[in-house]
Amino acid sequence: MLKLKKNIPIIDQHDKNFMYGGKFGGNFVPETLKKPIDDLTKLFEKLRKDKKFLKERDYYFENYIGSPTSFIRLNNLTEHLGGAEIFAKIVSEANGGAHKIYNATVHALLCKKAKKKYIIGDTGAGYAGKMLSMAAKKFGLVCKIFMGTKDIERQRPNVEAIKANGAEIVPVNSGSKTLVDAVSECMRYWVSNCDTTHMCVGSTVGPNIFVKICAWSTAQISRELVQQLIKQFGTIPKKLKLINCVGGGSSAIGFWNSFMDYDKSNVEFIGVEAGGPKNSKLHAAPLTNNSKIGILHGAAQYVVQDKDGQISQTESISAGLDYPGVSPLHCFLKDTKRARYTSATDEEALGAYKLVSSMEYIRPSLEPSHAFAEAIKIAPKLSKDTMIIVNSCGDANKDRKILEYKLGKLH
Repeated sequence: MLKLKKNIPIIDQHDKNFMYGGKFGGNFVPETLKKPIDDLTKLFEKLRKDKKFLKERDYYFENYIGSPTSFIRLNNLTEHLGGAEIFAKIVSEANGGAHKIYNATVHALLCKKAKKKYIIGDTGAGYAGKMLSMAAKKFGLVCKIFMGTKDIERQRPNVEAIKANGAEIVPVNSGSKTLVDAVSECMRYWVSNCDTTHMCVGSTVGPNIFVKICAWSTAQISRELVQQLIKQFGTIPKKLKLINCVGGGSSAIGFWNSFMDYDKSNVEFIGVEAGGPKNSKLHAAPLTNNSKIGILHGAAQYVVQDKDGQISQTESISAGLDYPGVSPLHCFLKDTKRARYTSATDEEALGAYKLVSSMEYIRPSLEPSHAFAEAIKIAPKLSKDTMIIVNSCGDANKDRKILEYKLGKLH
């Protein structure tokens, strides 16, 4: 069985071929991208040890992003469900409304250090694109965002925000017209323009260096949470369950990062994928459904595929989780049995949104609503000395249109 190593960041637990557990990740890229990826790898490895760069990152995390984000007890939900105590880390308080701002800010800083003035990125839910357009504007960079036309239609508020920040949206009409195709088009563009342009991958997916930069950036979430738990309880609680939605997997890795070395009987990680519509065979849950390993966007991972090994169509009400693959880091965490993965259907996510938003002063987007669905399912069965913490990693503003259609005008 694969094993996680103690005292070594999970992003560094790869072999010389950048593979985790000898199975996941790597750099399966065309020859033309080998040098730009190598250059970016060297730059990042140098800067992550540079005290001046770390100070600059921390300055922007605090003064631009607004760290730390709140950690609160969900009193009404806890009393309503009985059983475990339910808390939330309100990462959606971050500037722009979601966790994607951490990765976007770090990529903008790297772009400046690489002396490039053009930056490109992919987006599904529109948050990665919105945050990258914000960071580009902040740091004086010219920005292009690749987005599937299906997502442009269903995530209109974020599309308007991207344009308002002065970025160009490149509509992607190929394939399923969603995130998977946006990432593909973004990478194709980078192949032709890598000398002048920096690429930001919006999640912990893609060639190894993009997995590492993104996970390193979102690790801020768990660094804050450790301090908040110690401040409030004097220690890390004995029975802790950290529940996070998983699409590409960037918010989950960030939420879990500082707790990797704890025993899973003490701190359990639960990842919740998109189960899709209740009566459909389509989903975006490769880990839950024991999908086979395939290569997608330059990395080996568990990926939803047909019997011929072709990438299958996915479906989810949540644009941010509607992705056929998943981070190599989550594949590694599954196979080492450090994390447990399950899924929630579209209907369960909507039900969770309705319950949480009616009982508490938070409006989680459809992505973290999948995580809340799992919390709602398991909390009543757990003892009162168990603590559940859900990462509420995005706000529901972008989902207004879907929520109104599904739940009526009041939402």
